[in-house]
This record gives sequence, structure tokens and C-alpha cells, in this order.
Amino acid sequence: MKQQQPNPFLDWNQERRDALVREALARPPREAADLLKAGPPERVVEVLREMNPGIVQDLLPEFADEARRAILAAAPRNVSRQWTSNQAYPEGSIGRLMDPPSAVFYPQASVGETVERLRELLKTELITYCYVVDGAEKLMGVITMRDLLFRDNSERLGDIMLREPFSLRPETPLKDAMKQVVSRHYPVYPVCDAQGKLVGLVRGDVMFEEQAFEISAQPGSMVGVEKEERTATPWPRSFKFRHPWLQINLVTAFAAGAVVAVFQDTVDRLVVLATFLPVLAGQSGNTGCQALAVALRGLTLGEVKSGQEKALMIKEAGLGVMNGALTGAVAGLGMYFFAASQGLPQALMLGVVVVLAMVGSCMISGVSGVLVPVTLKRFGADPATASSIFLTTATDIASMGMLLGLATVLVR
Repeated sequence: MKQQQPNPFLDWNQERRDALVREALARPPREAADLLKAGPPERVVEVLREMNPGIVQDLLPEFADEARRAILAAAPRNVSRQWTSNQAYPEGSIGRLMDPPSAVFYPQASVGETVERLRELLKTELITYCYVVDGAEKLMGVITMRDLLFRDNSERLGDIMLREPFSLRPETPLKDAMKQVVSRHYPVYPVCDAQGKLVGLVRGDVMFEEQAFEISAQPGSMVGVEKEERTATPWPRSFKFRHPWLQINLVTAFAAGAVVAVFQDTVDRLVVLATFLPVLAGQSGNTGCQALAVALRGLTLGEVKSGQEKALMIKEAGLGVMNGALTGAVAGLGMYFFAASQGLPQALMLGVVVVLAMVGSCMISGVSGVLVPVTLKRFGADPATASSIFLTTATDIASMGMLLGLATVLVR
């Protein structure tokens, strides 16, 4: 009989709320919603308001329609309206991360009136800047607390505001917004639509937290771990997420194994080659991963523009040749002495084969490290998601194919 879980909303207090927030954040959206659905709507609202707005947008659709309506009805009107409007923006955009605009004033308001109003707002909200809008709610300017502190109470906001402030657009992807704010470091950014209307605020720490989560998900995506899998995910669900990717990896491993099968006669004749297959595979794999890291960073930061891919591939090919030549010389000497110790008359030629194979496989790996993510991006796929699978296959085939192929041709 399944043991019933205790209700986390009993004996409600701030400590219990904070613990529930931490527990919900440790779970994927569907499981977090299952944890929260037993609570009264007003308590669920308290928990959600402690979370990153982007996480709230992932959680709300996981509730049943009736429960979601109850939660929205229990939230303050401006919060409920913001949560609802945020749903209209694409996933991964700034619009999904917005908080409701607060401390919004008109230009004719005086400093004294504004300060009195702020006294009330600060009891329930965290306010960093004041925002000045016109009658159509278009953003006109921003006022810092320092401006209010050192101004006369009779002065108007329109006279002391910072005009034409920087703002973000709600439909802007997070990665593009991060490039825009990288040199600004403001605590809060206003978000305006195409007409300049102030539609929300996004906190800098929320953006960086969301970006950090996306970055942390990339290594998992590259090896078949889904973004929504967490440490608290039950093992059957984790198995369901991961196993299909392992089947794909198995297919690509068969492709690399097929290369060895093609040169089976050479392997049987020169068994010593089997000792150096993992050496070449590892070295070319590392070369490809270095190129992949640089290419992914360039694509993410917008450093690789359209038409620049060829130049980057030429650069990585050259680096592959140079690195392959130096490491190949060491590996070639190793092959020579190892083969000579086995009494093989082809020891010198086997050393030459290792050098040539290392140069060629490292060059191909460097090119593949750029070509794979660029190709995936061109076809509309996330370059960070499956690059490692295809790159590993390319480097394994290149290294094994070069070593065994050259040995077949050059060593008699």
C-alpha cells in the first residue's frame, strides 16, 4: 500500500513556506505542481511569488484548469494579470520573466507626493527605481532613489527624470537580452513593447539565474539528460528520459565499429595497431571537443556571423594539423619502440603511420568541431543538444579509419 505523503501546507509559517519553495525548485515543473496542488490557492500564491517568474510560467500550465483559475484569482490583481500576460510570450524570451510594473508615476507628480506614495509601496514591494510614464503608459524616464533624496519636494518628476532610458523588448530571446545588458549591470530593467508602453520589469538576477539554468542544462542535453530532469526525479522517469539517447549512441557506435570491421584483415595481421586505436580516438576526440567549445561559445555570443564559418573551420583545421603533428611525433615514437620491442620489421613504417593518422584525424576533428554545431543550427536545432553525439562519431571514424587505412596501404 502506497504511503500517504504529509500535507506540506499544515502548520503554515514562513519557515514552512521557504522549505516548500526549496523543495518545489528541486523538482521538474510537473512534479512541483503535484506537490503544490494540495494547498489552498492563497498559500500556493505565496510559494509562487518567491520563485523566478520564468519558473512560475513553467509551473502554471501543469495545474488543472480549475486549480490554475483559483490560483490566479487568489493572487493580487497586478500579479495575476502579469502571470497571464507573460504566458503569451515565447518560451525563453524576456516576456516570460517579467514582474508587474511598480513605482510607476506620471511626470506631473511632485517629489514629495512620490516619496509619500513610496512609503506605502515599500511595505510590500522591493523597489529600486521609479518609472515615469505618459497618459498612454509609454515609458518616458527613470528616477533613482538618490534623485528623490536630494531634490526639493516641490519639483516635478518630469523635470528630474533620466530621459530615454534603456529598456528591453518582451519578445527578445534571453540570450540576446544578455548580450544587451552585459555592460550595464542594472538591478532592474524596464520592458516595453513596440509602441514603448511599459509592460513589465525584469530583475537582473532573474535573468542571470535563468541563463545559468540554461547553461547548466546544456551538458546534460549533450549526453541525453533532459532539461526537466532533476535530482529528485524518480528513477523510472529518468530511465524514460535517458534510454532513447543511449540507443542513438549505440547506432553511432556501430558506425565506428564498422570501420574496424572493414580493416579486420589489417588488424589481424598487425595486432599492435589495436593498442594505438584508443590513443588516436582519445586525442582526436579532445581536439574536436576543444573546437566544439570555441564554436558553441562563438555561436552563443554572436561572434560567429553568417559567412564566417569557413574561416573558423580553416583556423581549426590548421590548429588540428599543428597539434596533431606534435602529439603524433610523440605517439609515433611510442609506436616505433613498442613495435620494435615486439620484433616487428615494419616498426619504422608503423611509427610513420601513427604520425600521419594523428595529423589527419586531428585536422578532421577540428573541422568537425565547427561543422557539427553550425550545421545543426542551420537546420534549426539547438547546437548544444546533440553536437557531442555526432562529433564523437566523426572523431572515432576519422581516427580509426585513418590509422587502419594508412596501415593497410603503407605497411606490407
